[in-house]
Parts: sequence; C-alpha cells; structure tokens
Amino acid sequence: PPFTTSSSIQVFDHPDGTGSVFVMEHIDMSYHSSGQSQYAQLGENLAHLHLHNANLLSSPNTQSDVSPVRQFGFDVPTCCGFIPQDNRWCDNWPEFYAKQRLKTQLDMIEDEYHDSEARDLWAKLEPKIPSFFEGLDIKPALLHGDLWGGNAAQTSSGPVVFDAASCYGHSEFDLVILTEFGAFPPEFYRSYHAIISKEFGFDTRQDLYRLFHYLNHWNHFGSKYRLPSISIMRSLIRK
Repeated sequence: PPFTTSSSIQVFDHPDGTGSVFVMEHIDMSYHSSGQSQYAQLGENLAHLHLHNANLLSSPNTQSDVSPVRQFGFDVPTCCGFIPQDNRWCDNWPEFYAKQRLKTQLDMIEDEYHDSEARDLWAKLEPKIPSFFEGLDIKPALLHGDLWGGNAAQTSSGPVVFDAASCYGHSEFDLVILTEFGAFPPEFYRSYHAIISKEFGFDTRQDLYRLFHYLNHWNHFGSKYRLPSISIMRSLIRK
C-alpha cells in the first residue's frame, strides 16, 4: 500500500448521548529518523496514490479487486474541518469543483456575512473556471483532500497520513494546501513531480485550488481570511 494508515476498529454511541466514538488503531508517530527525512517517500507515495485509478482506467483487463472510478466525487459525504462536503458524483471536474466545492463555501459566506464583494467577484470568476482546464485530460484521482503538515507524520515503517477529506478529483488539488499551512520541504515536491510532472497552467490552478482553502478557513475561523480569499478571486479574474 502507498501509505501507512490507521485501521478502523469500532464505532459506538457516546455514553452521554451527544454523538459517536470512532476507535482506530494506535500508530506511534513519535519516530525520528536521525535527520533522514521521509518526505521524499511521502511525495512518491502520494504520486502513486494519485495514479492508481488512472492505471486502472488505462488497463481495464488487469486483474484487480478494485474497479476503476470514472467520475468525480465520493460515495459518501466527507468533512474538511467541520464542514460536510458535497461529494455527489459528477462527470466533469471543473463543474464539480466550481459548484460542489467553491460555491458551497461561498454560499456559507453569503449566509453568514452577506459579503457583496465576494458575491460580485464570484459572478465574474465562475464562468472563467473551465478555461483554466483547457487541454487537460483529468482522470479521477483518490485525494487526501486536506494534506498539510498537521495531517502527516513519520513512523518507523514510513510516512503516515490521516484526517483525510477524501474524494476522487484532480491530483493537483492535494498539493496546494501544503504551500500555505505546514509546508513540506523541497524533497517532497521533487519526488512527487519526478513521477507526475506539472502540466501547462499548473500555477494558475494552484491559485484556484488555494481559494477553496482560504474560503474554508474563512468559514471556520472568521473574516481574517476574507482578504486573501478576495485577493485570489481578483487575481484569477484578471488571468
């Protein structure tokens, strides 16, 4: 398997009736590798995870217990922070990302803040989003969805990731939050891009994907994330 992950053991009702308790395997994440970073291995593992479904799609006759996924989304809602994500299946990634990621966040901002500038900028940005993907053949990739420094660690057997907000989407989405919150060192990116190279328009799409995380932080932590959200929308509209 590309990653060490914690196995689920049991789910039961919380004794005080306020919710549920999810019991998982304990993994010792206190490992220190005498200065030898596992980030290069993490980058390689992530790239192989992102390619797994594409490989299934390109070799449909390969013997596998896993069927290829041909749409974007997920079988169940997942959460990024405390916000549930709309993972209904969609054939088109730009449409999925615009409507089921960005618009969902902006609708919450509208309900809470009635921010007219955000509303007006979105009306200009939304029609441009398909143009950022022109010429790409995007295959659904299984995403971690919230991969930053706080959701990865090192163990004696290799890197481990956790606290995912998974769906099948564009592999580039998993890279952007790393540059904003708990960035990984250069060897992670070198290892990843040695397997999956950057495609034309990568940097612009990273801004587009960065927008989701700033909007999500705005909804979680308040208006200190308004300015970076607004700034990214302005910048994307000018491109």
